[in-house]
Amino acid sequence: MSIRIIGAGLVLAGSAFLAGCQSGSQAQPGQVADTQAGAIRESELRAHCPPVTLQDGTASFAIYERGGEGDPNRLVYQASISETTRTCQYAEDRMTVAVAGRVVPGPRGQPGTISMPIRIVAVRGNDVVYSELFRQSVTITDTSGATQFIFSDPNVSVPGGITRGVRILAGFDEGPL
Repeated sequence: MSIRIIGAGLVLAGSAFLAGCQSGSQAQPGQVADTQAGAIRESELRAHCPPVTLQDGTASFAIYERGGEGDPNRLVYQASISETTRTCQYAEDRMTVAVAGRVVPGPRGQPGTISMPIRIVAVRGNDVVYSELFRQSVTITDTSGATQFIFSDPNVSVPGGITRGVRILAGFDEGPL
């Protein structure tokens, strides 16, 4: 048997396999693909899902011993947000916003659970259309290294729709609830 015949057979088998994979997912006009959660419309692919921005001065958060603010020798822990992401649900004018980061114990850090204030804000123009402050708990078991955390708010509601005029802000906020 020649190499040409084997090569042609492999090409035909591969084509038949690919055709079989695509037979159940034909997209209709205005519909791009069929996923397990439902159809994704072309308008959803073209829609805008605003990126999450860390507001100046809110990417890190530190706790010191009482009376030791600013003294690095009295630092209990310091937290920082390093990554942000989001998903949009256009039919419901809702978003899920997530932030990830780490907590590093300071010289006065002890094993235990800490609580960090994380705020998620949606702004349209100069108007705040959504603002929630959450308490994210993180358990520190090892004071010799960093502990990672992930926070997610699946209920960011954007009245009037998720449009290009909407900005999403995230960060630590020591203000009142």
